[in-house]
Amino acid sequence: MRNAAALPAVLPILVAVLLGVAIIASGIGPYRIPPQDVVAALARRLVGAANPAPIDTVLFQIRLPRVLAAALVGAALAAAGAAYQSLFRNPLVSPDILGVSTGAGLGAVVGILLGLPVAAIQFLGFGGGLATVFIVAALAKALRGGGDILVLVLAGIVVGALAGAAISLVKVLADPYEQLPAITFWLLGSLAGVKPGDVAATLPVVVIGIAPLLLLRWRIGVLSLGDDEARALGVEVSRLRAIVILAATLITASVVAISGVIGWVGLMVPHMARLLVGPRFDRMLPASILIGAAFMVAVDTLARSGARIEIPLGVLTAVIGGPLFVWLLARGRRSALP
Repeated sequence: MRNAAALPAVLPILVAVLLGVAIIASGIGPYRIPPQDVVAALARRLVGAANPAPIDTVLFQIRLPRVLAAALVGAALAAAGAAYQSLFRNPLVSPDILGVSTGAGLGAVVGILLGLPVAAIQFLGFGGGLATVFIVAALAKALRGGGDILVLVLAGIVVGALAGAAISLVKVLADPYEQLPAITFWLLGSLAGVKPGDVAATLPVVVIGIAPLLLLRWRIGVLSLGDDEARALGVEVSRLRAIVILAATLITASVVAISGVIGWVGLMVPHMARLLVGPRFDRMLPASILIGAAFMVAVDTLARSGARIEIPLGVLTAVIGGPLFVWLLARGRRSALP
């Protein structure tokens, strides 16, 4: 990490990149709006002045809610990934390590199978993610008293596999003409159906989940030294670990409920942040949040404008994330050489 930059020098650049990507993305679509017109429309809205009808409808009713949702999803998944990787001291851990994404997916597909409205499907997805982690924690506690990280991860893999099998069963039972396409598209990830109300409902949950990660970032960073060293420095390891898992699970389940299952973001973005600002969690977390938000806005813009039909987000993140992750690993390995 010889090239790691100071966080105060990087944060303004990352904020500027995120704002630039969001402004450009807001203008891209069948009705194109130049970036300067997007900025002017936002300024008029802030001072209470009226905008032309087409811009007001396209920008404030359709594009901005979707851009905000993409930024929210990217920031949440990246923050959860950074937290899990620091907690488990493993850079290959992602937010679905405890079965969160699969559990949320199971809740949502059950809602689609039952023909429930969108809000109820999102609620079931959120509840499914949380319930999965509580089952994993209870299973790990019953087996080893809850203090063994390896048992917790293995319990997550087992419960996640069972939830995946249940999703397959639901797909077999679903109507092949209406429900099965909806289930398949949801599992691949999309923000096409996001409404302003979804963003308003999800934002407070994500803020509540990220807040303890930011407030406890110094103590979470100490966990990377090992449990014994952290206890010697006065950190209550078990309590802190429970808080981190609960917060990361909360933000993952809340965004999966509106976007579907989107992989790679929580695995790849923390590596990008680590290469940029170094491995310290107090630096990596804010960098991951900003990079994840900008990355997801760019990917969602490509998904809705890169082809005649909308490309599922999970497909794009896998196509982009796989090669990029290999490049990041190769670059990190070279930079680690003396």
